[in-house]
Amino acid sequence: MKLSQLLNNCLVRQIQGSADVEVSGLCYDSRQVTPGDAFFALRGVASDGRQYVAAAVAKGAGVIFLEEDLELEADVTRVLVDNARQTMAYAAQAFHGDPTQEMAVVGITGTNGKTTITYLLEAILAEAGMAPAVIGTINYRFGSEQHEASHTTPESLDLMARLSAFRKAGAKSLVMEASSHALDQYRVDGVHFQVGVFTNLTPEHLDYHRDMEGYFSSKNHLFKELLPRDGGQAVINIDDAYGRRLAVQVENALTCGQQSGADIYPEELMVTLDGIRGRVVTPAGVVAVSSPLLGDYNVENLLCAIAAAVALKLSPEIITAGLAKAGEVPGRLERIENDRGAVILVDYAHTGDALRRVVETMQQLKPKRILTVFGCGGDRDRSKRPIMAEVAARGSDLAIATSDNPRTEDPQQILKDLRVGLNKVHSREWSRAEAAAGKGRGYLVLPERREALRFAVALLQPGDLLLVAGKGHEDYQILGTEKIHFDDREELRSALQEGTR
Repeated sequence: MKLSQLLNNCLVRQIQGSADVEVSGLCYDSRQVTPGDAFFALRGVASDGRQYVAAAVAKGAGVIFLEEDLELEADVTRVLVDNARQTMAYAAQAFHGDPTQEMAVVGITGTNGKTTITYLLEAILAEAGMAPAVIGTINYRFGSEQHEASHTTPESLDLMARLSAFRKAGAKSLVMEASSHALDQYRVDGVHFQVGVFTNLTPEHLDYHRDMEGYFSSKNHLFKELLPRDGGQAVINIDDAYGRRLAVQVENALTCGQQSGADIYPEELMVTLDGIRGRVVTPAGVVAVSSPLLGDYNVENLLCAIAAAVALKLSPEIITAGLAKAGEVPGRLERIENDRGAVILVDYAHTGDALRRVVETMQQLKPKRILTVFGCGGDRDRSKRPIMAEVAARGSDLAIATSDNPRTEDPQQILKDLRVGLNKVHSREWSRAEAAAGKGRGYLVLPERREALRFAVALLQPGDLLLVAGKGHEDYQILGTEKIHFDDREELRSALQEGTR
């Protein structure tokens, strides 16, 4: 493809060289460059892509995209732009034939609920015969084809290549999680969104966004720039305070929530240990809900999914049938069967608000005791650690703090941060013997995650509820820079089978 064709939708400040040069591929990693590629020198959080231009040219890059000019000895075309990331998104769109142009696309953003909503919508769209592909936290998938998710929302070059492949394989619709990082970095600017869903906003990623207003602003990019560009419909959960703010700012938003005044709301719903049952009122008619999902916060997720389907003009009958076929979501209150007479659930909750929602759901189920195993990832926002710890301590009879993905951070420092929140609730840490005795409420710190899980399983009595939070569907643990296999669900089943204390 000629460079001039790549630039059709791009804002270019200057081209130094020929616009008729052939481009054989697109790259943002100089190590992956092959002869004839165009290389995008992106500004990163920790580095400037300009320092890799020479390496890209040495490997045969014929075009370099830059925000600031750079003198080069080699005879290559340089394209100067104001926003290299956004330019890359539109160039990728053109290079891969604009794969979402003929697809019905739903983008979902917010702190919590995105993954669950993708699964619900996938089932609804499949029921409607719309052959859905999914881009999300757990994986990138279409039909029987699945790919490991490197990010919740991949870089624009990777995204467009994957969507092009899905489209060629027969995908007619797309459900995509749009993370705040992806929106802030223009990764999805080449996607044509028909519907955008806002779930909620609670403190998360503040190591990147600095404050909640910056976090909220990143989400706004979907609703104020991308949706209007393609005449899309906004779906907003107004049970959330930031959702109410957004609904005032966005014209003709379709609102959902359990509060009065929403366009889509529950007429009657029962939330039990068996799931959620009831009826939801929509502008298109009443939708019957029968779902294995647990908790009030999953009511919000169901309402968002229903609202998105209504925005796509799907009938209540199709939505009802689709929801009935949607099963449990991997790592989202996923049940682990056992013979202990206890309930064991694995969940991805890794923020204070997400954990609070899950713990409150557990309390509503009125178990004999709640045991919570949790941790926090390293090299990430430290401010949420004491918040999560306090939530776990207040909501559990026994809170067991352990390692999550410590990455390159000292695990003991992470646990020290957690103790700040734990000690707001309890005067001191229990010994293993005190925890095993189970008299009263308390907390314990067990740094090794496998040991923490086995200890919690050993304590289970009939009527107890064990919540393992933080990693959910993840089948790995990151220690230093090494990723090792570790799956909470496998570890729990192994502990149950061995029955050791």
